[in-house]
Amino acid sequence: MSALSSPRSFSAPARGRVPAPSQADLLDFARRTAADTELIDSLPLDPEGRTWVRLQGPGGSEAWLIGWPPGTGTGWHDHADSVGAFFTARGELKENALAARLPTDGWKTLELSENVDRERRLPAGRGRAFGRHHVHEVLNESTEEHAISVHAYYPPLPRIRRYSRTGQVLRLEHVERPEDWQ
Repeated sequence: MSALSSPRSFSAPARGRVPAPSQADLLDFARRTAADTELIDSLPLDPEGRTWVRLQGPGGSEAWLIGWPPGTGTGWHDHADSVGAFFTARGELKENALAARLPTDGWKTLELSENVDRERRLPAGRGRAFGRHHVHEVLNESTEEHAISVHAYYPPLPRIRRYSRTGQVLRLEHVERPEDWQ
């Protein structure tokens, strides 16, 4: 993976206390940012691994512009106590998600019930917001085309829990902290 380090701000300077952004605010930010063709064109794309640049999101949120080479994905994960949104600017992403609330702590392996799997296709111009403890994986299944997306989270990510999945068994593999990806 390669990372870019040039933050870019899209927020107006705050006057006094800024209210926490809602899921709808994060999705609106991601939508508007994905429409910034100059920004989208500025992201260098690596044929081997994802590239990203950190953005300043609304109301103190954490935001990222991410490039997805063909055949790449995140693996199963959640964003802990953060709500979030993402929007596809180019290409198409697929999201596999669990429609189940998982315990937040105190477990290593869970057997999932039947019918908890959800799949969404998010071509350019589409996005989605999600709540706390949303477990999902995001994939670029194209064999030829990069995808580019904008992601925003509030509060800024305190941790990401990574999972493996075999059939209906979900296993917590490790926990990443901000210093692991910044």
